[in-house]
Amino acid sequence: LMTQSIVVQVGQCGNQIGCRFWDLALREHAKVNKKGNFDDALGTFFRNVDTRYEPPRDIPIGSGREPIASLKARAVLIDMEEGVINENLKGPLGEVFDSRQLITSVSGSGNNWAVGHLQYGRQYREQIIETIRGAAEKCDCLQSFLVMHSIGGGTGSGLGSYVTELLKDEFPEAYRFVTAVFPSDDDDVVTSPYNSVLSLHQLIEYADCVLPVENQALMDICEKINEGGKMKARPGTAISAGSAVQPPKKPFDSMNNIVANMLLHLTASPRFEGSLNVDINEITMNLVPFPKMHFLVPSLTPLYALADVHCPPRKLDQMFTDAFSREYQLIRADPKHGMYLACALLLRGNVEVSDVRRNIDRLRPTLTFAPWNQEGWKTGLCAVPPVGQANALLCLANNTCVTSTFANLRDRFMKLYRCKAYKHHFTSEGMDESRFQTSLDSLLHIMDLYTDIAAAPGPAAPRMLVY
Repeated sequence: LMTQSIVVQVGQCGNQIGCRFWDLALREHAKVNKKGNFDDALGTFFRNVDTRYEPPRDIPIGSGREPIASLKARAVLIDMEEGVINENLKGPLGEVFDSRQLITSVSGSGNNWAVGHLQYGRQYREQIIETIRGAAEKCDCLQSFLVMHSIGGGTGSGLGSYVTELLKDEFPEAYRFVTAVFPSDDDDVVTSPYNSVLSLHQLIEYADCVLPVENQALMDICEKINEGGKMKARPGTAISAGSAVQPPKKPFDSMNNIVANMLLHLTASPRFEGSLNVDINEITMNLVPFPKMHFLVPSLTPLYALADVHCPPRKLDQMFTDAFSREYQLIRADPKHGMYLACALLLRGNVEVSDVRRNIDRLRPTLTFAPWNQEGWKTGLCAVPPVGQANALLCLANNTCVTSTFANLRDRFMKLYRCKAYKHHFTSEGMDESRFQTSLDSLLHIMDLYTDIAAAPGPAAPRMLVY
């Protein structure tokens, strides 16, 4: 039985990433699905509906030979400012979204976690639950939620983390994968350190996996792409500005395309055939060895910023090397300075198991793995590559290097918290002041867990037995 996933897009950032995700998903399926039939692969993220009825009626997948009538995304769009969602609805993807699965307001959250979480969370709780339940009831076998939001603003951080908590309460059997976009150091939201730490506390408690993405890392990648792929890697490196297609007009489209491609890659195995498919539930089972230590650092190769991309040929071995480089990571932390607790290599295209084993053996001496999990590799092979590419590789690493990202947030948080700056904006919205300390303690605790794991001694050497 094929499974389905529901995408929950929250806030401006989440909905902008979602827009790129659905555009690229349609391109990907259009390339593979030549007959125009609604099959299991399409059913993962889309419904096939008959729009002659009101409300539209779902057409079952059946044998996978039913023609596509009208596709509707398995998506719930939430934003307390309606601008981005309205823009999406007026664009070429407007017909893909079900109007009954949109939740908007007009006033926004004012870059305040407390407004998004406490005010709008309580106000829209029942509507959010009913809207998500409506999407879930249209699934034959709901497996996971992909939640997208930033953690630096108000709606994304506050309402986004509220939604993740709701999902755990209302749909405890479905996996919760959260793509959390971390703010850059020089962002224009002065309260972003508060918002981020308050949001992270919720994600530590209620998400199954968090895929951290840094705005600054995405900007650095896009800058290198715009320079023509001038990176330190050797010739054959897999970074591309694409063909002669003009760069996206919207400033964040390039960054959002990278995140959208990462999510499509993550979900390729459930949608397409492969010799070694990896299901979503296997990610959590294999990469999260301890509760709450569920931050999986993504790196992606090739890296490209455009939708219409045809990357130049490159060596497979170089792609593996790139995947363990900080320049291909979606956060700026250096994985070589951390310890791997576990690692997944998800490949798309014509790649053999022998290629993977050879490269693991080649790279193993350069990587530090936890002494109790030296064989902590998970490999997935999906036969269908991304559009315009021969091969692609997504690496998901549970690596202690993520503590440097946490430490940066902690330091920015403390600069404000020591002098109680801007605190009244949160407490005036009904937030108990103790939440600041509780959230900070939660962040410090997860940092300690990763630090202690990295410092743990290896297994004792076996004693020589003398007879």
